[in-house]
Amino acid sequence: MKYTNLSARVDVEDKKNFEDFCENTGMNVSVAINLFIKAVLRENKLPFTISYDPFYSEKNRSILKESIAQAEEGKVVVKTMDELLEMENE
Repeated sequence: MKYTNLSARVDVEDKKNFEDFCENTGMNVSVAINLFIKAVLRENKLPFTISYDPFYSEKNRSILKESIAQAEEGKVVVKTMDELLEMENE
């Protein structure tokens, strides 16, 4: 069997945590990636479910950005629980 190199860009902290996980489970990163690849090829699908989280919708991200900007400017926004629940249902 011939081997080749595979490279991917990942977050520095994620890489460190993944390396630690692999070490703690008795394998290295190469073995873990090969297990993932073999599972994908065997099952002909990703070995986990990818789902949409509505929290990250464009509308919510816009609201979060606005809230962060207000907080950074020192503006305090006061909402009642009823107002918050109403916003959730919009």
